[in-house]
Amino acid sequence: MAKENNQNQKKIVQKLRNKYRLVILNDDTFEEKISLKLSRLNVFFIAGFLVIFLIISTTLLIALTPIREYIPGYSSTDLRRKAIDLTVTSDSLERQLVYNERYLLNIKNIIEGKPILNFADTSMSDSIVKVELDKTIITEEANLRAMVEDEEQFNITTTDNGAINRSTLSFFNPVKGLVTNKFDPQNTHLGVDIVAKKNEVIKAVQDGIVIFSEWTAETGYVIIVQHRADFISVYKHNSSLLKEQGEVVRAGEPIAIIGNSGELTTGPHLHFELWYDSNPVDPESYISF
Repeated sequence: MAKENNQNQKKIVQKLRNKYRLVILNDDTFEEKISLKLSRLNVFFIAGFLVIFLIISTTLLIALTPIREYIPGYSSTDLRRKAIDLTVTSDSLERQLVYNERYLLNIKNIIEGKPILNFADTSMSDSIVKVELDKTIITEEANLRAMVEDEEQFNITTTDNGAINRSTLSFFNPVKGLVTNKFDPQNTHLGVDIVAKKNEVIKAVQDGIVIFSEWTAETGYVIIVQHRADFISVYKHNSSLLKEQGEVVRAGEPIAIIGNSGELTTGPHLHFELWYDSNPVDPESYISF
């Protein structure tokens, strides 16, 4: 039995080593063009070599050329770096968007005569912020806020780091008239009411940029101007507005016409508010009406 197996193996080896002639002829003249002597073993060897060569060539082509970026699941270092940069940029834009929403919310509270919410804590989550937006500040909290403002926040002095000195600030009178209702934060009256002649022109108290110029149901035509040193001036109940949002205004420049617009008004007058660092201040401490 073993002898037969050996004979079979010799026959197989012999078949692999048998020579064959591969001839290529001209079909018209039968002239011999190419003649090769091959064995089955040679064919297997050449075929294996070609397969290995193709595998190595394909691997090098993918690894050393940009074509690898088109293969699903394969990412280059540049792509990973770009992805990280995009993630950082999107996170920064999201933070800026949250800041802008908080800023606009405080502008809305200024228009509606509500106390400003403090969102300075950047660790506050968005869910907590949304809850805070819907809360109504109770009377005790409003009284405490007013007391703190009277004792500390109105005391603006000059320091070595360049803080604004209250005595050096100069404000233009927004309108000539009589103050009939004074600043009273305890009763949520965050400005002064000034009665003036009909169609009297209202002027900007300082140089600044108009950040709001719209109609509101409660306070009618309202215009808000952002000034230097974190000051904001608010003009409510106007009959018409002369400036649009985004315009630059100069001190003493007309920005509105006195009126009686909105639900919360009892006659033609200007409700004027002055805010410093997101807190209402008494306009009569800065302007002689």
